[in-house]
Formats: sequence, structure tokens, C-alpha cells
Amino acid sequence: MFIGPSYVANAAPLLLGGGAPLDGGRNFFDGQRILGAHKTVRGLFAGIVAGSLVGLAESSVDNRLLLGGFMIALGTVLGDLLGAFFKRRVQIKPGEPLPIVDQLDFVFGGLLLGQLLFPMNLLSILIVIVVTPPIHLGTNYGAFKLGLKRTRW
Repeated sequence: MFIGPSYVANAAPLLLGGGAPLDGGRNFFDGQRILGAHKTVRGLFAGIVAGSLVGLAESSVDNRLLLGGFMIALGTVLGDLLGAFFKRRVQIKPGEPLPIVDQLDFVFGGLLLGQLLFPMNLLSILIVIVVTPPIHLGTNYGAFKLGLKRTRW
């Protein structure tokens, strides 16, 4: 239940994002884009709002998710942005794959910030880390087949 806000926060920018890039089109001192054109202001807010709404819905079962859902969603989008920043530093273009980082950056961010208000036990964290990559790859492939993404990963 605690990972729902993270999964939704990670998917929402694909459906609701677009528009102005978060980095404003600027480059880092290494000459590469800071984040890339795929990380947008609208996508950032879409992820946080959508994940927070899932937390709000789940809070009827566990009231820690009222604020915890927001923290998980915020951590999720920040984790994804950190992954994009890292990919630009190693000169991987936006949309190009970086296995493991692409599948887990958002989860680690969500787990890290979510832990502040919604502590999770080690077994639950390990289960999320194991099941997320195949779920992520499967949903991305589905989005590709539906024409929502240009890449299948």
C-alpha cells in the first residue's frame, strides 16, 4: 500500500507532463543538459499531485499516508530527477536506457522520504526493490504499445 503513491507519481508525468523543461534548457558546467527536455515543470507537479491523491485515498486505511503519500510522491519525483541528472552526467541521452537506475531511482527517492512519516520494515523495502523492475518494464512496454512512449523501456 505504501508504494502506491510512488508508482502513480512516477507514471503521472508521462500522461500529464509536457511543457517547459525544469532545467530551462540550461546546461551544467560539463556542457550537458542539467536534466533534459523530458523533465518538465508540469510533469513535476503532476507527479506530486497524483501521488499525493493516492496517499489521500489510502489514508482512509492508514492515516499516516495522508502526509506520507505526499512525502513518498515528492521523494519519487526527486529520485527520478536525480536519476536524470546522473544520466546526463554520464552522457546518456534522455529516453535512452540505463538499466537499474531507470527502474529504481524513483523508488529509492520515494522510500527515502516516505520513511520519515511512514516507516517501512526491511522485508517490505526488499520486496519493493525486487518487484519494481519487472513492473516498471512491463508498464513502460504497455505505454509504448499504446503510443504513450517512444521507447519500450
